[in-house]
Amino acid sequence: MAKNGASPALQSEVDGNSADAIRVIVADSEPIFRVGVRKIFAIENDICVVAQVETAPEALASVEREKADVILFERGLSESPYDTVSSMLAVAPSLKIILVMLEVTEEETVELLRRGVRGVVTRSIAPDLLIKCIRKVHDGETWLDNRAVNWVIQAYRAKASELATPRDQVKLSTREVQIIAGVTQGLRNKEIAQEVGTTEQVVKNYLRKIYDKLGVSDRLELALFCMHHHLLDNYSQPEVAMSATSSAS
Repeated sequence: MAKNGASPALQSEVDGNSADAIRVIVADSEPIFRVGVRKIFAIENDICVVAQVETAPEALASVEREKADVILFERGLSESPYDTVSSMLAVAPSLKIILVMLEVTEEETVELLRRGVRGVVTRSIAPDLLIKCIRKVHDGETWLDNRAVNWVIQAYRAKASELATPRDQVKLSTREVQIIAGVTQGLRNKEIAQEVGTTEQVVKNYLRKIYDKLGVSDRLELALFCMHHHLLDNYSQPEVAMSATSSAS
């Protein structure tokens, strides 16, 4: 019997690849695209297809079932791709999502990147570039064409300009300032939790409150806000971490 719900044919392909190969889910409505992508990856020793699906619910189920590294997801499978992306990352936070789009638009590209998408490609992408895209995204890089890169840069420049404008002073607690300092130092949530003596979940809760207070949506915008408003100019790292039992204020 095939393991993990995969078909026998697919299972033999998975077993034939290296144990540390990049595990990919292909979610697309067109059978010819799914078959073509599978054939492209079949000759690569470091990439294997662990599931092929044709609907958004099937894609989410595969994300829950398979320990995939990357998913190629057709944007047209979902009427609300932003919600679908959030749902997949909620189930598998380490999953790298690459959107396959018929037409790449500025607004959608920028928002998808903000939601956690790691790459955007079109159906016309060349096989060698698709293979390169999978490897780069798996290694933690973002895959965009030059036009999309310019869109993202312009969006963050616009946000930086917005954050630089004067606004009502926001009151932050000592713990919130500590967590913001950790973010600007490039620390992960787990590392920030260790620094201030709390849990990773509490740090996540604080970050949501901080984002709401400052009107930012991610860590980069938070760093821009701090830079333009000199938020941490008078901040000094405490010598003793605060109690882990403290709760968000």
